[in-house]
Amino acid sequence: MSLTSLDPRVTRLNLPEGEVPAMEPKPELDQFETYEAFHQKKEGTAYTYVGPVHAPNEDVAFLFAKEQYSRRFACTGLWIARTENIQVTPYGNDNENVYDTIQFEEPVLRSEQPEPYEIFHLKKRGKAHAHAGRVMATSYQEALQEAKQQLGEKGPIVNVWVVKSKDVLQSAEEDKDMWTTIPEKKYREAIAYKVMDKITKYKEENKPTTAQ
Repeated sequence: MSLTSLDPRVTRLNLPEGEVPAMEPKPELDQFETYEAFHQKKEGTAYTYVGPVHAPNEDVAFLFAKEQYSRRFACTGLWIARTENIQVTPYGNDNENVYDTIQFEEPVLRSEQPEPYEIFHLKKRGKAHAHAGRVMATSYQEALQEAKQQLGEKGPIVNVWVVKSKDVLQSAEEDKDMWTTIPEKKYREAIAYKVMDKITKYKEENKPTTAQ
């Protein structure tokens, strides 16, 4: 198998490909879903994986990720995807291209019309997956094949993530103001608080007198 779910809870079930068998529904909010966050450090750069968040839905996941991954670092955009919707390839070695080693399989399910998929590449172990581009396909497997043809000839690629564009919650261009922050956060430093004059005055007024 060339693609598996990024969510280990899904992978452990060893579900057959195709239609998912009926399962007993979980109690509401039995456990939060896991979402993966990708942020853009500055306009024009690729979205890069920054980490997971746990949340009851993708809107709350977006808020959690914004608080966790954009407060201390420059950020101009944020993408959120549910972990179980991300399909991953096996890992390769740092000096090889995983596209050359995976076995492409005939997909069990296809959409009637091609739809966009987002492709993320890991160039080196220990680094983060970065957005490599978007391809049109009717299945995850076809998206992977399209990615190999369009994006897979640029040096070593250790691992590939594939996710449908419709499964990615993306920050909107018109909401760019949400990323505006104070460039100089002097309030975090003691020097920003003007109390030294008062301290000096207090010391002068309460200086102990020497005995005559």
